[in-house]
Amino acid sequence: MIKVTYLDHSGFAITTPTAIMVFDYYKDPDKKLHKVLEADKELPVLFFVSHHHPDHFNTSIFELAQDRKRTYILAYDIFSKLVPKTGLSVAWMTPGDIIDSIPGIRQVKAYGSTDAGVSYAITLEDGSVIFHAGDLNDWHWSEESTKEEIAKAEAKFTTIVNRIAEEIPEIKIAMFPVDARMGADFARGAEIFLTKVKVDNFFPMHFWGEPQKACDFASYVPPVAHTKCYCLDKPGQSVEI
Repeated sequence: MIKVTYLDHSGFAITTPTAIMVFDYYKDPDKKLHKVLEADKELPVLFFVSHHHPDHFNTSIFELAQDRKRTYILAYDIFSKLVPKTGLSVAWMTPGDIIDSIPGIRQVKAYGSTDAGVSYAITLEDGSVIFHAGDLNDWHWSEESTKEEIAKAEAKFTTIVNRIAEEIPEIKIAMFPVDARMGADFARGAEIFLTKVKVDNFFPMHFWGEPQKACDFASYVPPVAHTKCYCLDKPGQSVEI
């Protein structure tokens, strides 16, 4: 069993039988992360940070779970001066990097992003894969961007997604931006991703206070995807898979 808990924005805590993974901790208004950590005190805790933007990276993560075996997996663009120099196990990743020596998981691979930092594919001990996109998305605003800008953005995004699709036959859980600020094409990236990559369970994120759009899955999940979608639209909500 895997338990997925929504913290806020792009932040999630995922509990598996062998590890607790915390992604892009920004804030936790419901104070749910503490409860997640207390529920399984024997499990190692892995903190993943996809990039340096303040809505994805909060330095308070270095003060969490101090009584536990913890590892920090950080994107290459996190300023080293913000990371404590001693007492922590830290792994830095750039796109293409693979690490297979982290307690509680089999492997983590960093893929590219269309904004800052990286996206992460984590292979669990049972071989299933969890994907956190960070800010990987088809970022463009059709009402403002030129045709050339839209084509360039989509080409860059599609190149990364094609590589993911080639290397990962199936993703068990995917957390992906569905940002309503983008207007008419707010879910274009998710639509492309779900068309090209087989995803069993999909969680929208990064919806900036407009979950009603992010959770309108019928507007962008392709019928061929056969993906189960979850709407965790309030901090502290969780679901078991």
